[in-house]
Amino acid sequence: MPRTFHASPLFPKDPLPPPCTLKPEPPSKDREIKCCSLCGCPASVSGPVHVQFLSDWLVLQASHPAFERDKVVLRCRGKEDEDIMERTYYKNEEKIKSSYNSNITVYPAFNDDSTYRCTASGTNIWGRSWTETSRPLKIQVQELFPSPVLTASPPWPIEGSPVTLTCETWLPPQTSHTRLQFCFFKEHQALGAGWSNSPELQIPTTWSEGAASYWCQARTVIPRILKTSPRSQIRVHRVPVSDVNLETQPPVGQLIEGEDLVLICSVAAGTGTVTFSWHREGSERSLGRKTQNALSAELRIASVREQDAGRYYCAADNMDGPVLSKRIRITLRVPVSPPVLTVRTPRAQAVEGDVVELHCEAQRGSPPILYRFYHEDVPLGSSSAPSGGEASLNLSLTAEHSGNYSCEANNSLGVQRSKMVSLSITVPVSHPVLTLNPDVAQAMVGDVLELRCEAQRGSPPILYWFYHEDVILGNTSAPFGGGASFNLSLTTEHSGNYSCGADNGLGAQSSETVSLNITGLSKNKVTHTTVGVIGCLLSMLGLAATAALVGRFRTQRKSGAIPRNIGSVPGPDPPAQALHGPPSLSRPALMELQPLYSNVSPGDDDLVYSQIWSRQHREGSPAHSPRRHQKGEEPAIIYSEVKRADPDDPARQDREEAAEGYENVPCASLALDH
Repeated sequence: MPRTFHASPLFPKDPLPPPCTLKPEPPSKDREIKCCSLCGCPASVSGPVHVQFLSDWLVLQASHPAFERDKVVLRCRGKEDEDIMERTYYKNEEKIKSSYNSNITVYPAFNDDSTYRCTASGTNIWGRSWTETSRPLKIQVQELFPSPVLTASPPWPIEGSPVTLTCETWLPPQTSHTRLQFCFFKEHQALGAGWSNSPELQIPTTWSEGAASYWCQARTVIPRILKTSPRSQIRVHRVPVSDVNLETQPPVGQLIEGEDLVLICSVAAGTGTVTFSWHREGSERSLGRKTQNALSAELRIASVREQDAGRYYCAADNMDGPVLSKRIRITLRVPVSPPVLTVRTPRAQAVEGDVVELHCEAQRGSPPILYRFYHEDVPLGSSSAPSGGEASLNLSLTAEHSGNYSCEANNSLGVQRSKMVSLSITVPVSHPVLTLNPDVAQAMVGDVLELRCEAQRGSPPILYWFYHEDVILGNTSAPFGGGASFNLSLTTEHSGNYSCGADNGLGAQSSETVSLNITGLSKNKVTHTTVGVIGCLLSMLGLAATAALVGRFRTQRKSGAIPRNIGSVPGPDPPAQALHGPPSLSRPALMELQPLYSNVSPGDDDLVYSQIWSRQHREGSPAHSPRRHQKGEEPAIIYSEVKRADPDDPARQDREEAAEGYENVPCASLALDH
């Protein structure tokens, strides 16, 4: 028989409220309540519902309120709970669990339409088994938070401007402590840093890239509930490009050949992806093209050359048609190339006194160009070429201008130097000077006369000609410059005027004439006569006295004790010709004497005299008797000029010493004893 009970005293020990059904029923005489006041239902299901307090003996109860992913405690209780021996729980008529305990825990899902019930069994006092079944129960599970909705602010952003995305959702007051996280997506790519606690995301710049969709997700950490917003299209307004401008780096007019040229194309306004292109007049193909989300772009041209000069412009396009910039002219400053130096002379061989032109030219280089000219690295002068090209410097040549020349070009972009150019200056010969050796106005037949001709200036080689009364005697060449000599063995016909000429191909020059008088006897004959007299004398004096006398004379001659010029000695005065000039080449006939003489230095370093004593041999006088002065005899004096050798000419000194180096000059008023 059915058991009845009242709802109010239903489980006085249980704090759980009575169950709340999901489906509202028509109002009746029974008590009406609002589901939200009892179960915490959302406002959408907060209409009036009918709850009946049944008089059933067994009731299935559920804890409330229940949100998705919350655990729900089911309790199966009877009026006489102590009589129940076993409880069995069912979900959609499927057994969940059998237990003696009065409650179990389940996790119903949101929008789960499952039905729960329980049964209780036991035995009565008569030992008979009984079973009671509860009415079905549907558990209402509330949504923890609704699916988010993505919004954009501003809803119609301008391309290139920022936009803020918001992922909108909300939590019931009962779960306000729950923490939510948000993530934003564009197509399949996450935006920003990923998951964030903020429901907003700011995009600094938006671009119009066709039909791009945006969406967001919201989730809880515990329990893990993830919900996704619908996809949304954000319409971005595009601004056409305008005011396209082309600039260069380095600035116009400062570009040097070999450097990199950077062309910068920019727009004052314009949004979205802009395509930039660069062009040069006269070329059909573009120099380069770039597409990027920026208001400027640059193109680098490496190592520009002179042929890269010209007029340039650029274009920009963001799908509304290209817009061109103004044209600018690109010019290059070219460093000077190494110049070439040319020496322009009026003849094949430059001659002293000629005016030559030093011509310097750099084949390449931006003007103005300053040229400098050098002789052996010593500056000669400078010349400017304001419009580029060449420059010259005129130079009047002297003998010192021979050597190496170079020039230098500078246009403030670098200094370049030319190669060296050698210039040899040919100097015409000066008037030569003719000298005679020996340097005498008179000479004797048989002497060897040296004619020396020398031009003080003149480039070698020099050809010398020797003349006697304008008759050519011969010629001699001086390959390395300087003088030349011509030897002549004198005869009586050689008296007269002598001269010489010098020529190095630039004009002959003649010397002044030099007169020479040739007299009868030659020096060799005088020498032979003197030697014969001396031999006769030696035969009379003997070998011993002769050797001693000759040894003394040679010792004084070589040691320099014999003076060069003639001075005064006691006795008769020397002839004026011996004191003041070269000896005369004409002499009186020699007397046949048997002289005895010795060299005497009277104290004057320039003169040496020879004293000769002569006496008549007596019969029977021995030939080897010594010579001595006779009392009362006056000595005969013969003056002799001893030629002194040049200390700078050892060969000549040896030659003169071999010839005894002196001449005997008889005195015109000589008194001799017979």
